[in-house]
Amino acid sequence: MTEFAFTCTGVRADPYAAGPTLVFRLRITASDNARVHALALRCQIRIEPARRGYEPTEADGLADLFGDRSRWGSTLQPVQFAQVSHMVPGFTGETETDLAVPCTYDMDVAATRYFNALEAGEVPLLMLFSGTAFTGAGGFRVEPVPWDREAAFRMPVEVWQEMVEQHFPGCGWIRLPRDTVDALLAFRSKRALPSWEAAVRALLAEADRPELPPGHALDRALLPHATGRTAR
Repeated sequence: MTEFAFTCTGVRADPYAAGPTLVFRLRITASDNARVHALALRCQIRIEPARRGYEPTEADGLADLFGDRSRWGSTLQPVQFAQVSHMVPGFTGETETDLAVPCTYDMDVAATRYFNALEAGEVPLLMLFSGTAFTGAGGFRVEPVPWDREAAFRMPVEVWQEMVEQHFPGCGWIRLPRDTVDALLAFRSKRALPSWEAAVRALLAEADRPELPPGHALDRALLPHATGRTAR
């Protein structure tokens, strides 16, 4: 049975992809210089957050995922990042191939929130491999890629940041229920606001206005802003 070994040698952001995409460079080695006609590969990628340290500001950003730092001994568990399939062309003994991993900037996804909280350094990843190999010097036979094949890799945080900036320069994304979007659209239309950003900023401005205690005499200069009517 052919033994396979996997090594991740690098990663880059794909500037030409339609959506955010990371491209991992894999080196695949087949034992005894075996002839491999094709390799149907599956790869699961996990983040292993316990394998790096965090600055105070990063820890604050990770609080919604792992809780307070005092609890990290039990909460800092692996986070699922991606699961992709890839067909590797035929080779003999060893080859290198690009593994494209589509990503999302949806902040409801745990992996995205993790990446977004990091400022610098590296992301400790574990790549788990399985699949089917078609091998043989004359003719071919079908062999499984064992589930215990894996490779550790430390991805620079700046690669993720570069990828996000390519597709969403200076922006962030939030997902809202449809009824909330409809209500926000109605608010935007009623105020004749030119963009979603303007609508959100208007809501934030209203939320920041100081609340007066019950029975307090309103300042006449503030009355039009508080009630939307002209003070008498």
